[in-house]
Amino acid sequence: MKSLYTKFLIITLTIMTLSSLIGFLISNIYYQNNLKLETDQKNTEIARSIASYAETTEEPNIYLSHTADTGYQLYLAGPGSSRFFGESFDENTLPKNTVEQVRNGDTYHGMENFPGEIFVTGFFANELKNSVGVPLTLDGEQYALFLRPDIKLLFNEIHILLGQMVGIIITVSLLAMLAWSGMLILPIRKLSRATMEIQEGSFHVRPDIQRKDEIGQLARNFNSMIGRLSEVDRLRRTFVTNVSHDIQTPLANIRGYSYSLEKNQLEEEEKKEHIRIIQEEAEHLSILSRQLLLLSSIENKDGHLPRETFDLRDQLTYLLHRYHWRINESGLALTYSLEEGGYAGSEDLLYTVWENLLSNAIKYSTPGGTISVSLENAEKGVTVTVKDEGIGMSTEETSRVFERFYRADPARSRTTEGTGLGLAIVKEVVDLHQGEVSIHSSPGEGTTFVVFLPHL
Repeated sequence: MKSLYTKFLIITLTIMTLSSLIGFLISNIYYQNNLKLETDQKNTEIARSIASYAETTEEPNIYLSHTADTGYQLYLAGPGSSRFFGESFDENTLPKNTVEQVRNGDTYHGMENFPGEIFVTGFFANELKNSVGVPLTLDGEQYALFLRPDIKLLFNEIHILLGQMVGIIITVSLLAMLAWSGMLILPIRKLSRATMEIQEGSFHVRPDIQRKDEIGQLARNFNSMIGRLSEVDRLRRTFVTNVSHDIQTPLANIRGYSYSLEKNQLEEEEKKEHIRIIQEEAEHLSILSRQLLLLSSIENKDGHLPRETFDLRDQLTYLLHRYHWRINESGLALTYSLEEGGYAGSEDLLYTVWENLLSNAIKYSTPGGTISVSLENAEKGVTVTVKDEGIGMSTEETSRVFERFYRADPARSRTTEGTGLGLAIVKEVVDLHQGEVSIHSSPGEGTTFVVFLPHL
């Protein structure tokens, strides 16, 4: 697998190469379509001026030689003789009829008519055919003078200096780009190593990337994600531990009392007590499994809540009637004030919320206390309040009461029935409805739960 650094280097070199080729191609096309004719005409005028002066001078050969030294390649063809002046051509042949036509008064436009190629600029073709020709009369004889600029002389010291500057710029740019790409890739490599450590289950890694660009933002988000993953992992481990505890304890009781029943050495009352305990533990496991499945289904909804319109007052009235016998059996009084409360949400999930809150109020109330339930319907939403006069909770306990498997009992005694999931379910369902649940409690003064559900 190619590294990102290698890919970046290859792409950079490829872009530079393609840019050079495209630039050369565009320049060549521009020369072929625009500059070639202009170059031909300009050099034709120069050739005519040289020919005109050569016809008047007493030493035309010396003049042509000096003219060639100023940056031209010349070819003089006459009757029975020909001569080159200046640098030699790479290809110095011309068709005889071309020479004869120029001697007879025609003008040769070799630059204009020189065949063009895609990746070969005709301007640099050092061939006699790539020249211009004009007629010339010397000592009464007709000659043909062919001319083209000497490219080697055109590229003098200043052009070499400019070429060196371009080369240095390209080299420095390439080195700077390589260094910059290394700085760009380094934090990505750190993030890559960190992800590999996370795959191994290590959440302590924190890539030290101090940048203010998009990569720096990515690193900060990455570190934040690691923190959340670490917390999720901690909660997962705690969850597994708690589930194991809440499953193993009733299973151990069921196993122990079952063994006692097998011995047939118990009195009838003892057998009934053992059977009752086994049934209670089995019911506890059943409730635990149902609540775990409910939590799982809530999490799988991923914010998508099927809504149905129903009357919260009817729902709460039904719940209070259903639990009336249990409230009386516990020696408690019940008061309630329920306004009309039409609401669009999940009827089944919200029933679970009220049931858990009312069950908690009954469980943690002392005989002679009062449980109060109220429903208020306002423009922004509905508010349900469940208040008891029970044992209450400390500030530390109220801050953790919505955690899964948390009970306000450090010893985790099972003297008070429950799974420790009820209030966690309340929080999940209320959050799913984009609502809020708050708790107000003091030791010995009871507890009040307030649930607000907005109208959406």
